[in-house]
Amino acid sequence: MKTLIKKFFDNEVLSYLFFGAAATLVYMTTRLLIFALTGQTLFATITANITAVLFAFITNDTIVFKQQRKGWQKRLFKFALARSGTLLLDIVLAKLLVDTYPNIIGQFVNNNRNLINSIESLFSQVLIIVLNYVFSKVFIFENKKN
Repeated sequence: MKTLIKKFFDNEVLSYLFFGAAATLVYMTTRLLIFALTGQTLFATITANITAVLFAFITNDTIVFKQQRKGWQKRLFKFALARSGTLLLDIVLAKLLVDTYPNIIGQFVNNNRNLINSIESLFSQVLIIVLNYVFSKVFIFENKKN
């Protein structure tokens, strides 16, 4: 069993997907909880994004891309910069699909604002996971095979 788990986490793509799913769970839990408590779309989105970015950087840096400790501050800066771009995308999608045009999703869920927010959150996270992998692979983390 240990060998199977090690083999799984040694595969960069599988490891990235696992921790991407975990970061999405951190994001969704944080966003939905804060939204339920405050009803504030942007506050919930930004807070959830910051929480998930910190979790994602730690797991990507140490487990997925297996980086040396040296240079982590530079990688964190580049990581945060790339994630700021996807945060902007997340905010735009949230503002458009939850606040400005909720009926796009609402027509399918009886205009339930919590369901609209949940569906938009899930949609945006799938798109963001793909973009974040590309940014991480191309711009942030060193390829250990070279």
